[in-house]
Amino acid sequence: MIVGEPEVFAIESKIFKAYARLSWRALGCFVIHVGGKRYGVWEAEATMLACSLDAVRRRLKHRGLHIAPFACESHGGEIADAYRNARFADEQKESFFGIKLDDFLALFRRNNLTWAPDGDEAFDDGSYVLQFDVGDKVRLIAFKSGSSFLHDPQTIRDLWVDAETYYSVLELWQEAFEAEWKGLPKEDI
Repeated sequence: MIVGEPEVFAIESKIFKAYARLSWRALGCFVIHVGGKRYGVWEAEATMLACSLDAVRRRLKHRGLHIAPFACESHGGEIADAYRNARFADEQKESFFGIKLDDFLALFRRNNLTWAPDGDEAFDDGSYVLQFDVGDKVRLIAFKSGSSFLHDPQTIRDLWVDAETYYSVLELWQEAFEAEWKGLPKEDI
């Protein structure tokens, strides 16, 4: 199932096994399309889909709150590299965009700026998707990790999309996923 326009923004998922246990929901795959590029693992049994569903629900619940002071002015590659350095580098910089390291990391947590990875194996391909709400727009910076702690320049997409369109895709995917899951026979494990 795919919701949205893959050349712009879309969510794609597939259920291979449905489970009665809500904390599992289903076994399948979940990917995010940004600017014509797919982020996430597209394989039959890539992940349990409860994490991906919960991540979409959190995005909807916190609509308009995914904010950062550097979201408008900074280049997407700079934001991607700052995020990777702050999270993973052995020797992190002291600050990013004028924000101290600890405050920068806290901002990402508090404002839920990291959509992917979402806590499960869905993005074990090294994909990252960052989201920023900026007025009536949403900025998505999607990329895959490259050498050291930098993004792979061949994989980055920096997309501005109308907030109404963005959140409509999330809502429609959630509804379609839940309907698909409800209609499938469930395994008890």
